[in-house]
Parts: sequence; structure tokens; C-alpha cells
Amino acid sequence: MVKSASSDRLSDIASYYTATLALHGATAKGVDWNSETSQLLRFDQLTKIIAVPAGFSLNDFGCGYGALFDYLRTGYRDFLYTGFDISAAMVATARRRNRAANARYVLASEPPEVADFGVASGIFHVRLTRSDSEWRNYFEATLDIMNRTSRRGFSFNCLTIYSDSDKMRRDLYYADPCNVFDHCKRLYSRNIALLHDYGLYEFTILVRKES
Repeated sequence: MVKSASSDRLSDIASYYTATLALHGATAKGVDWNSETSQLLRFDQLTKIIAVPAGFSLNDFGCGYGALFDYLRTGYRDFLYTGFDISAAMVATARRRNRAANARYVLASEPPEVADFGVASGIFHVRLTRSDSEWRNYFEATLDIMNRTSRRGFSFNCLTIYSDSDKMRRDLYYADPCNVFDHCKRLYSRNIALLHDYGLYEFTILVRKES
């Protein structure tokens, strides 16, 4: 059977992150971030989509080793967390690290069910050898999934085209924040926030659903 372009892409990305985990372990570098400080800064932005302190459910797109769950339980209570990832090694590591009753980790490319909120940190950054057009198609298809599986809203981050040119890499995807804002505004909700003021070469979008 000939594999589809989509399955090839997912396999390549899974292999990439499995390798970073093997090299760095269950750390920020293990999911290809420069530091825990920048990882936590990203979580600060992404979780602004959560409008309540307790009593919600959340899907973590590309959960890695479960760092977002660690972050959430320091500031929220009585929530249900589902993390899913395409790397079997990541999911296995997350399950070993955390056996909390309100958390589960699933090997999948999509969440198994609808939740109040959806969060994606870093899953759009690494495109490897994929073209801009191919990665943009994957990006927009994933946003459609986030919209469909999030009742109250979702958030995600992207590297920005406003990055310093000498620091940009060919294997990473840089998005136009204005175009992404417009895409979300037209298709998903009238209540969209663009955060581009937290000191990293990226931006975060918050999509709040209508009541």
C-alpha cells in the first residue's frame, strides 16, 4: 500500500520528536524548546484562553511528555485533561510521569472527543522538508480540527515572519500573524486575540467561541 503524504508527514514529525526526547529526556529541550523559561512563557500565553479557574476539560494537541498538565495543576482545579501525540515514545513517557486521575494520554493525531478548550504549543513550528503550501494546508486543516473539537475556545502559537532574517531556519515554518488572525476571524469566531508582545519570535492566537 502506498502511504499518503499526510501519513508520511506525521511519521517524519513523530520521528523527529522521538529523537529529541531520546537525546534530552522529559525536559523542555526534549520537545525542542530552548529552555523551560520559554516553555512556561508560552504556556502563560496559551492558557489565557481558559476563562474559568475550575470545572473545565481541555485537549492538549501534541502533548509531548505532559508539561502542560504539570503547568495547569499549579493554577487550576477540578479539570479534565486529555493529551495526545503522534510520538509513541512521548505518550509512553507522559503516562509514566503522571498517573493523575484527571489526566489521560492518547497516541493519536486528533483528540478522541470534544473538550471545552483546545491548546496547541509548538506543533506548527517544525516542517522539516515540507513546502510552505503543503505546511499551510496541514496548519489550516489542524485549525479546523481544533475548532470542531473545542466548545468554548482554542489557542495555538506559530513562529512569526517578523523574526530576524539571520535567525530563521529552512526547516521551520514562519506564519504571517495578520493573515492567521484574519483566517480565524473569518472562519471561527468574532472574538479573536493576537498576542505578539511576549519577547519570543512567535505569536499566539486565542479563539473565543460565541456564547
